[in-house]
Amino acid sequence: MRIGLVSQWYPPEGAFIQDNLAAELVARGHEVKVLTSFPSYPYGRVYPGYRQRWYDCVRTGGLTVRRVPAYPSHDRSPVRRAASYLSFAATSAVAGARYLADVDVTYVYHPPPTSVAAAVVGRLLRGTPAVLHVQDPWPESVLHSGMAPQGRAGRLLDGAIAAAMRRIYRSVTAVAVISPTMAELVIERGADPDQVRVVWNWTDDRLFRPVPATDAARAAIGHTGRCTIMFAGNLGLLQGIETAVRAAAATRDLVDLVLVGSGVQEESARRLAADLGAHNVRFLGRHPPERMAELYAAAEHQLICLRDAAGLRGTVPSKLQAALACGRPVIVSAGGDTARLVRSARVGLTCPPEDWRALADRFATAAAQPVAERRATADRARQVYLDRMSLRVGVDQLEDIMIKAADRGRRR
Repeated sequence: MRIGLVSQWYPPEGAFIQDNLAAELVARGHEVKVLTSFPSYPYGRVYPGYRQRWYDCVRTGGLTVRRVPAYPSHDRSPVRRAASYLSFAATSAVAGARYLADVDVTYVYHPPPTSVAAAVVGRLLRGTPAVLHVQDPWPESVLHSGMAPQGRAGRLLDGAIAAAMRRIYRSVTAVAVISPTMAELVIERGADPDQVRVVWNWTDDRLFRPVPATDAARAAIGHTGRCTIMFAGNLGLLQGIETAVRAAAATRDLVDLVLVGSGVQEESARRLAADLGAHNVRFLGRHPPERMAELYAAAEHQLICLRDAAGLRGTVPSKLQAALACGRPVIVSAGGDTARLVRSARVGLTCPPEDWRALADRFATAAAQPVAERRATADRARQVYLDRMSLRVGVDQLEDIMIKAADRGRRR
């Protein structure tokens, strides 16, 4: 089968879902044609060694990657961010009209949803079926990002994006989503219930795997010999990091909290930790992905935090898959599908989002947990990942969706 893969983000950016999917489909005998932009995430400028131009195409075996120009922006300006999304929509739609003319099905990675433009052109010109893989619910993600306007302007933006999403969901052949709640949301927004399927995301299996805890890794995170809880990832507006800092301050005699990563909320979190005298909170900055499995192994628990927002209840942060793939127990301060999965699979502790007292209680519980119980939880975590979320399982499901979509397209 010939498959078109459209995504504004693709390696060397940290786009492992798209990268893994393309490589695995080629390994299974399919021909994959990627249509993407020139790499600029997260810096907002094109990577060294790349120059934006209209035709840039590289073929390796059954994989072809074509890049088209787009306005690079990843800052907090909504105007510049919109310009980035819309420019890729325009250039990919024009290039895709010929480049993707011979594919049997087009897979589109969302966000941003504007990436669907090339697939829409293919459906209009040739009836090519399209599969949309939804990672974030829009407009909710936009409205909670801190970039959207408030008041009447915000309500107008909400309505405009919601209307656009309804048209997008109705324009594609099938929709893959990353959680049950997100499935309900896209159906409410106009997607055909018979064509919506839940496919849990995987993590980069090459990087995130069980490894032994080493003295070097323990030293790197400043392990003091007591229960250490790690938050690894973006310290952004949606994560509710202040909840974790307050919970750690309340349990400063029991646990250490280490934060690996950075983001727009890092400075405010540092100030809060200083104001609370939370000397058990350490900020370690960014570390290369290749080292993260080793750092995960050095901590007793991995922390997942999300704000209390309706639009986030169907969001499953990628750090959950990374922790489970590494066989690490988790502590979840979130609602919706993330908390339900952790509770049902018995792979960690949960509490409501943005409730620092409840999270402090879970920190205390984690500190008192017997080693044997923690190891049993770790074993379950790894098995849950292999059974429900691994690369093999995810690609099996997406491949099946694309094959059925292509078959429907041929029968028309």
